[in-house]
Amino acid sequence: MTSNAGSATGRLRRLYHQVAGRGMTREEFVAMLRDAQHQGLFEQDTLDTIERVVQVSELRVRDIMIPRARMVVMQKSQTPEEILPLIIGSAHSRFPVVDSDLDKVVGILLAKDLLRYFHEPDNAFSWRDMLRPAVLIPESKRLNVLLAEFRSSRNHMAIVVDEYGGTAGLVTIEDVLEQIVGEIEDEHDIDEEAGMVMRRGDNEYVVKAVIEIEDFNELMGTDLDEDEYHTLGGAVVGEFARVPRRGERIRFAGIEVEVLNADSRRVHLVRVRRLSDGEDRADTAAGPDA
Repeated sequence: MTSNAGSATGRLRRLYHQVAGRGMTREEFVAMLRDAQHQGLFEQDTLDTIERVVQVSELRVRDIMIPRARMVVMQKSQTPEEILPLIIGSAHSRFPVVDSDLDKVVGILLAKDLLRYFHEPDNAFSWRDMLRPAVLIPESKRLNVLLAEFRSSRNHMAIVVDEYGGTAGLVTIEDVLEQIVGEIEDEHDIDEEAGMVMRRGDNEYVVKAVIEIEDFNELMGTDLDEDEYHTLGGAVVGEFARVPRRGERIRFAGIEVEVLNADSRRVHLVRVRRLSDGEDRADTAAGPDA
């Protein structure tokens, strides 16, 4: 046992001197590491991690960012009652907040900061005062540099801007770390089927628009055409004959759908309510609440 340990230590020492003694290309370095793994200097998992670390230094933010179309954002004009379903439905902990200019992020809201809402009178509470500054970074920033900045600043999210200063997407420290250690699951990560729907009452649900029509039909007892639409979001857009805005409602197939979150391209989150027999006869669309 001692002999084997000493032999492995000696080979690791020689490997270190090889790397330190001359410049190596990435391909040469990775090949040397793979050879060392084959010789038993370390396990396959360790090799995989080292290779991902090497790769991170070559990746840029644009390679891993969440694009703008997939961002869950809040508008500064929304009330706490309007943003709480977004927080619950998405299960995120940080949210970019936009002003009237939907391309400009004015701050970041931490979901935990809203706990004060349940302890203060309405007239003394303003969630807009709780916004944290938004960190803006270019698409071209290297991931290893961004990770160092995240660590030094203790920020967990950055807004990615394009060359014209517009919002291109966002990236989190978890996104960067997952490039090194693989996918990270925490207590908030739930499987897709369970995470698509949250019950809000006897006949009311908050539903992610990407839920498949087949699963939605099974949940709600509806009979939406599974050949015409693949997702609930697609069916909602089809019924409106356009991409609806936040707050718009429509009735069809025995349900009422209210759009909770949408951008110029697609619907992200909706509230769904089963209609009574009397309501079901009024299959009409309504605009945003006054």
